[in-house]
Amino acid sequence: MMKWEEVKVLDANSEHLGISTEMLMENAGWAVAQEISSRFGEGLRIAIVCGNGNNGGDGAVAARALTKMNMVKVLLASSSEDARTPEARTNFEKVEELHKVFADDRLEDYDLVVDALMGVGLKGVLREPYAGMVRAMNACGRPIVSVDVPSGLGTHLAVRPTLTVTFHALKEGMTSENCGEIVIKDIGIPADAERYLGPGEMVHYPVPSPDVHKGQNGRVLVIGGGPYTGAPALAALGAYRVGADLVFVACPSAIRDVIAAYSPNIITVPFPGEVLTEEHVEQLINFVQGIDAVLIGPGLGDDPRTLEAVRDLIRKCPKPMVLDADALKALAGNLDMLKGGTGVLTPHHRELEILRGADISSKMMEREEAAVEIARDSGWTVLVKGKVDLVTDGDRVKYNRTGNVGMSVGGTGDVLAGITVGLMAKKVSPYNAARMSAFLNGSAGDMAFEKYSYGLMATDLLDRVPQVLRRGLSRTH
Repeated sequence: MMKWEEVKVLDANSEHLGISTEMLMENAGWAVAQEISSRFGEGLRIAIVCGNGNNGGDGAVAARALTKMNMVKVLLASSSEDARTPEARTNFEKVEELHKVFADDRLEDYDLVVDALMGVGLKGVLREPYAGMVRAMNACGRPIVSVDVPSGLGTHLAVRPTLTVTFHALKEGMTSENCGEIVIKDIGIPADAERYLGPGEMVHYPVPSPDVHKGQNGRVLVIGGGPYTGAPALAALGAYRVGADLVFVACPSAIRDVIAAYSPNIITVPFPGEVLTEEHVEQLINFVQGIDAVLIGPGLGDDPRTLEAVRDLIRKCPKPMVLDADALKALAGNLDMLKGGTGVLTPHHRELEILRGADISSKMMEREEAAVEIARDSGWTVLVKGKVDLVTDGDRVKYNRTGNVGMSVGGTGDVLAGITVGLMAKKVSPYNAARMSAFLNGSAGDMAFEKYSYGLMATDLLDRVPQVLRRGLSRTH
């Protein structure tokens, strides 16, 4: 059963694949009309009650399809000029001679009423004129056909239809009690829109409110560095580029100045020595109390003392985590320590084998089986990096085909981990953060490849992440 917000994901991903919203609306309207004709016959007086969004646009298309053999009236919640999308406005204009604004019209004078008032995702209390229109439909005593979902579904006041014609899949909350008979229609959404990540994933991005203050968009702690300095810096900048407000890098004091020199935006939190050890764990856990999400791993190295400290951090950290690079080595044979925590694991193929404790074929199906098994056993999301990335929470699986061979250069995985933890710091769930970060990182790499070809570097991705994010948000918000 599809969650309501995933409908928007599919619409945007379909458009990305060349199937426009206008085309989906046309298919939806005709599917409703065909179902009505086959069930109720022709020569009917039909009232189609339309809101000013895409659900109303579906109704307008159905009106066009039904008007040849029936007497059809389109009753709008408000003027057609108030249409919320260009697609809905276009379809209202095509039935201009049929529509009028609803004004206590007698729906009992019609043989059939079509409910195209509101679509999925409604929250809160219905306001006028919508509440009055729902009450009028429920009181008319005529068969009602709802388009996609009954208007008001999930609120205290909803249409009670005889039949609901829904599209692609059942939506969250739909039952025979609140929808009447349910018919599912294929309207041409490509299978790849659901299987592969696309700009539609940005539906889950939490756009800040206008009055937000510093820190409210996420505080990130990156625990990294020791043998390497670039990895934690790249991860920190990746978190910034996806909208985190404050990013701290906890690192050995011996390399603090080097990491700070990469960017004045990075706030360093030094701990004594040259590598992470167990004596630093208490200091870091205390600091974590003021943090929203934690990334452990970039540049830490695989000193046995460091790996034991990582295991201790994982056990004690109360915040969502991303475990990457050397932190994944610490999990070998120790996946039980993940239970009770929450977060994302970001292995490449070899690291996936380390986590599972067995060789894994390069075949996609075997990679998927291993990742799903780890996700189910641990309760964490797994993002497997590769030519085609894989994201799973143990239940759902999506693939990502953005990215290119130029991204084999060192550091692109650190940027990915930073994007992921930045999103989680903004209160995005681990699975949705992994979905978005895989698409954002790969798409930024594709943009960089257009300019730098095989000479791209990880730093080239950083400026392009916000561009990909902005394009995705323009389609989904």
